[in-house]
Amino acid sequence: MAISGVHNIGKVLELKLEAVGIMSHDDLIEIGTEEAFLRLLANNKNTSRSVIFSIEGAITGVRWHKLDEKRKEELGEFYNSVVNARR
Repeated sequence: MAISGVHNIGKVLELKLEAVGIMSHDDLIEIGTEEAFLRLLANNKNTSRSVIFSIEGAITGVRWHKLDEKRKEELGEFYNSVVNARR
């Protein structure tokens, strides 16, 4: 399945994902949320916290604001650790 039309993936995020080699929904699932985010961050240091939630929602098939709170917390901690390590 192409990445366009997947929950939480708009045209801008689609182009950013394609720029880091993630061309399909299957690619995104295989790579996983954290690795996809790391690729995006390596390509653009201003990648925001909402992007990691959007990716997770795209993989799980739900809108990012309806993600499981525990998983959102885990992703938030991952985001903070990665961003703080880059400072």
